[in-house]
Amino acid sequence: MLGAAGTSQAATYAPLNQPGPPLSVPAAALRASLKCEPSVTNAKVEPVLLNPATGVTPEENYSWNWEPALDQLGIPWCAYTAPNHTLNDIQTSGEYLVYAIRTMYGLAHRKIAIIGHSQGGMSMRWPLRFWPDTRAMVDDVIGFSGSNHGTTVLAPGMCATGCPPADWQQGYESNFIRALNSGAETFPGISYTEIYTHTDEVVQPNSGPNATAAVHTGGGEITNVATQDICPADRYEHLTIGTVDPVAYALAVDALTHAGPANPARIPQSVCSQVAMPGVNPVAANTLLQLVDSLPTLASVTVGPLAGATAGAPVVTAEPSLECYVFAACTGAAAPTLRISITRHRHLIRVLVRTLEGDYLVPVAGATVTFAGRRKRTNARGIARFRSRHAKGRIVVQLAGCNPAAQKF
Repeated sequence: MLGAAGTSQAATYAPLNQPGPPLSVPAAALRASLKCEPSVTNAKVEPVLLNPATGVTPEENYSWNWEPALDQLGIPWCAYTAPNHTLNDIQTSGEYLVYAIRTMYGLAHRKIAIIGHSQGGMSMRWPLRFWPDTRAMVDDVIGFSGSNHGTTVLAPGMCATGCPPADWQQGYESNFIRALNSGAETFPGISYTEIYTHTDEVVQPNSGPNATAAVHTGGGEITNVATQDICPADRYEHLTIGTVDPVAYALAVDALTHAGPANPARIPQSVCSQVAMPGVNPVAANTLLQLVDSLPTLASVTVGPLAGATAGAPVVTAEPSLECYVFAACTGAAAPTLRISITRHRHLIRVLVRTLEGDYLVPVAGATVTFAGRRKRTNARGIARFRSRHAKGRIVVQLAGCNPAAQKF
């Protein structure tokens, strides 16, 4: 199993309301990573972002199953392509996912759902944890065997000659997993449906209260469910739970078409006799092509040194360091800088606090605003108000993990 590298378990992580940093990935790369079908724009129903597993592209993961299935259901979708077949640093993938969430929400003019398989069933939680503005844009998180608490299946010595970053980060004791689950695992207003299988050979443990795919803490609505809870004889394992399994499909669609997470009681027993989810045609040329295309990079997940040749991913001998924004003490160029906008109407002073994240000015909640010896905290819209007869003054704004700001008026 992979251990932690270079970060104390006592690390002080970013508060849940600490704004996310500006995106460091070039805008052109962000735009190129997201493919949306036309009906996402002004979507009539909740659209879906498809987030791929480790070692595959969205075409290999979803073009032969979930994309045609969503088309049949009339549900709009986008698919995200991660760098290096998702074998590279998941923190970088997190920035792409921030962009994808914001872009889809802007196109659809409504909250979105995110469906992910394996790493893709976990990695969407990184932007929700460290870019708080994205939480109001997401209605459903649906994971198939998501590595939410890492996996114990990575054996000692497996990465002695190097592994791609995403392997290191999905070990159950990794710094990445500790940071991901710090503070809260779920957030109010978001429904979490975490689907796993007791026959999973990759993401383990896969049963009991400590099943690694399950999420627990925080304010979101949660359904943690094994496919065997619906159909005891279900044998689909890690690779097929998010691509073929009709039970996992039924649970995911239940979550998409009802308020809240999936309700296992609504799933009919008839799914237990189905062979595959809708959208899957086992003899279609595209199905066979995607399965063949995925084999070299899937092999790189378990044979780390292959990653460079098959996916262009770096092969490293230790887990990548956590980014500055993960911690409460982050300052400098890597930290968000608070921005102040002041308006005055008679004796009422209104202070709006925001940060610039890419092209977005994001309101900052919970910042401390000081004026004339008085302190107030900004509300959910980033606003603090003071009453004063003074015509001039100085506003100072501070929040842990952010560069402070001051402004005279």
